[in-house]
Amino acid sequence: MLRLAAFADRYRWPIVAAWIVILALGALASANLASLLSNRYEIPATESTAALNVLQRDFGQRGDAALVLVADYGQAPTKAQQRDVAAAAGAVAKAIGNARPAGVQVAGPLAYASIVGDNEPAQVQRQLPRARAALPDVPGATLYVTGQAAINRDLQPIVDEDLVRGELIAIPIAFAVLLFIFGTLISTFVPLVFALATVPTTLGIVWIAAHEVNMPIYVTNLVTLIGIGIAVDYSLLVVYRFREEMHRLQSAKLPPEGGDPRHVPLHRDEIRAALRPTMEFAGHAVVFSGLTVAVGLAGLLLLPLPFIQAIGIGGLMIPLISILAAVTLLPALLSILGTWLARLRVVPARVLEARMDTTRGFWVSLSGSIMRRPWPFLIAGSALLLALAAPTLTIALTPGSNGGLPAGIESVDGLRILERTVGAGTLGPSQIVVDSGRPGGVWTPDERAAIARLADALRADPAMAQQPTAVNAPTDLPSEAAARKAGLIDASGRYGLILAAQKAAYGSAEAQDLARRIRADIVPAARFPDGTRVLVGGGPAAGIDFIDAVYRAFPYLIVAVLGLSFLLLMRAFRSLLLPLKAVVLNVLSVAAAYGVLVLVFQDGWGEWAGFEATGQIEAWIPVFLFAMLFGLSMDYEVFLVTRMRELYDRGADNRTAVAQGLERTGRIVSAAAIILVAAFAGLMLGSLAALQQFGLGLAAGILIDATLIRMVLVPSYMQIAGNVNWYLPDGIARVLRVAPSPLRRD
Repeated sequence: MLRLAAFADRYRWPIVAAWIVILALGALASANLASLLSNRYEIPATESTAALNVLQRDFGQRGDAALVLVADYGQAPTKAQQRDVAAAAGAVAKAIGNARPAGVQVAGPLAYASIVGDNEPAQVQRQLPRARAALPDVPGATLYVTGQAAINRDLQPIVDEDLVRGELIAIPIAFAVLLFIFGTLISTFVPLVFALATVPTTLGIVWIAAHEVNMPIYVTNLVTLIGIGIAVDYSLLVVYRFREEMHRLQSAKLPPEGGDPRHVPLHRDEIRAALRPTMEFAGHAVVFSGLTVAVGLAGLLLLPLPFIQAIGIGGLMIPLISILAAVTLLPALLSILGTWLARLRVVPARVLEARMDTTRGFWVSLSGSIMRRPWPFLIAGSALLLALAAPTLTIALTPGSNGGLPAGIESVDGLRILERTVGAGTLGPSQIVVDSGRPGGVWTPDERAAIARLADALRADPAMAQQPTAVNAPTDLPSEAAARKAGLIDASGRYGLILAAQKAAYGSAEAQDLARRIRADIVPAARFPDGTRVLVGGGPAAGIDFIDAVYRAFPYLIVAVLGLSFLLLMRAFRSLLLPLKAVVLNVLSVAAAYGVLVLVFQDGWGEWAGFEATGQIEAWIPVFLFAMLFGLSMDYEVFLVTRMRELYDRGADNRTAVAQGLERTGRIVSAAAIILVAAFAGLMLGSLAALQQFGLGLAAGILIDATLIRMVLVPSYMQIAGNVNWYLPDGIARVLRVAPSPLRRD
């Protein structure tokens, strides 16, 4: 770190110039990123994906890209009106391209028809405005074009607005908090410059990766969200420490009669002298903080889903780029600005001076109280943390939900009408593909009988929708030719299709149970002949395949992240006990964030605040919360313990090191947490339940970690543990290539 500080100081202007070029290239590349992003969310090597591939290849249709035209007449539609709906569905199919309408179905006052084809969902979404414009006037009916692809298309502007709202809330709050902490305008702008350099640069790298990997559309928002948070965290710590070191040097040069140390000029050698300890300690903390964030996000690469792995690649880049900027651009800026960082003051001088006083204030009082009575703080804090984490044991997951969608959007309103009239499972039925294995063959009597038994069992299941059109099989039609015309046998005659619409929405617990029951009980009970393969796909089956694939690999992600983080922190803290304590507390803080989600959304405790009770938590959220929170909250642990380690190595006893470390970093940790919570709170104010859950989980995790964990549990535990905190045997120290830390006897 000292060599990096010297390098950045010596080549400060070339480094800044290089970053300006990098920023320009990154901004230019990221401007063209949107066209390379996709919303292709495949689950490879699963039964549902195999069924989806057969449907796309042999039937010319993808269930996840189907549209539904809904005509609401207010009363039972006549035959002529049904023909009008069929013509309108044909116009939609023609506008989409490579699509065709299915037969019109009637339920109550509704006439509705599916539009299917072999298009990718993204292609259907692109053509949707054109399809809606092509709709003819249908007298007496209110028309809606819905379906999952239409819902995703209509929600995208709302999602973008919600994510931008988070950034618009975070930036002014970040500016205000930084201004209050630093007290001067020039210092306040340094973290914003840091973010301006790192976020577009990372997006430029994502642009390169997007040429080789299918990058999801949300990767840009993830990079921006994490990038702003990291930029504020790292630059806040480094700039504040640099200001401290300059204040110390300026105070030493004051004349006997005193004065304002901020007005004392410093020579180039003195600025260099302030930069060295800044990078040796604060810079060191930033590097290890960035590596722990990178480890957490890199864990996403262990999940066997390409779109999550792609998000992991994008997320991994931001801490790595931030580390690079923190050891080059940031010290170069500090070297250039020097005492200018204290200029353009907007906070009263007496307030700034009071912050430099380490003998009084809130943090001194808090640390003193914890040092005198650590056990009550540890017991009370642990009890509260465990109480928050306990609801995690009852978490119910959903692969996706149409609940909580905002009204007033055509596709959502059409969905709601279908749900009320036909059933919530209409848009996500099970799609059961029967593979005879004989292209061009004729269905045998045994195969027909098995299909009939399967269809009868589905009809009899209480979870199925009661409409007679909910289940179709080749045996329901007078001939195989009619079945082919209806799209229930492919052109080659090899595959048969059974559509089974359940009552409940595809992501509900009832729909998941039904899909598992179809696979485990109903299909085997149909007694298909040897050599016949049955694939259960569609919305519910894809949902359980998604959850199974993710959570089968999730334990490996947790073990890998915990193990690598432990090794990193053991080297950073030069201790055996402190990394273990950090890992355990971080796991508990993430579990507490899960518990808050369960209480607010699953159990309905948040209805008073406007959060709709969903009964389930989106399955992707716990995984992403762990990957993001584990690294981001570990930042605060590294900031806090690194300062304590510095004081302890300088000869302070454990009590003094812990107390003064809390006093000197508590304000920084709190300020960083406020900014991150503000950014995530923007998601909570959005319209979509999934983003509300994600935002609340992130905000709760950061808030719990910055207050209960770092302000109470960490210092109380370290006071009780004493010098054992800092013990690192010689053998392990040699492997880690750090100085050993013997057990000291004060």
